[in-house]
Amino acid sequence: MRNMTVVIAQGDSRTAQDMAAQLHEHFRNIAVARSVDELRNAIPRNRADVVVLDLELADIRELKMLHDAFHHTRFVCTHRVPDEEMWTQAVEAGAEDVCYSDDVRSIVHAAVGCGFGAGAAA
Repeated sequence: MRNMTVVIAQGDSRTAQDMAAQLHEHFRNIAVARSVDELRNAIPRNRADVVVLDLELADIRELKMLHDAFHHTRFVCTHRVPDEEMWTQAVEAGAEDVCYSDDVRSIVHAAVGCGFGAGAAA
C-alpha cells in the first residue's frame, strides 16, 4: 500500500464509493469530493498527492484551472467512454492520463507515475 493521499472527484456517490473501496487496496488515504467546489477545498485540506477527476464532473477548462492552482498534485482523469480527443485535451490541460472509470489498474499506474498513456483511451 502506497502512503499517498488520493481525492476522488466523482459526481455519482455510488461510483465514488466503489472506486474508493478499490483504490483503498492501493493507497492508504482516500477522500471523496462530489463537486468541483468540494474538490478545491479537499485538495489542500487532505494534502492530496493525486486527484482522480471524473471528466463528467469537471470539464477541460476546470481541469486546467485546478492543475494550475495545485501544480504539485497529479491529476488522473476518468470517463465512462474516453476517446483520443478527450485524452489529448486532458493531457494538454495537465492530466497524467485519462482512464475508463472502472479501470482501477490504469488509474493506479497513472497515479504513481508509471504507465503514462496506458489508459484505455490512449
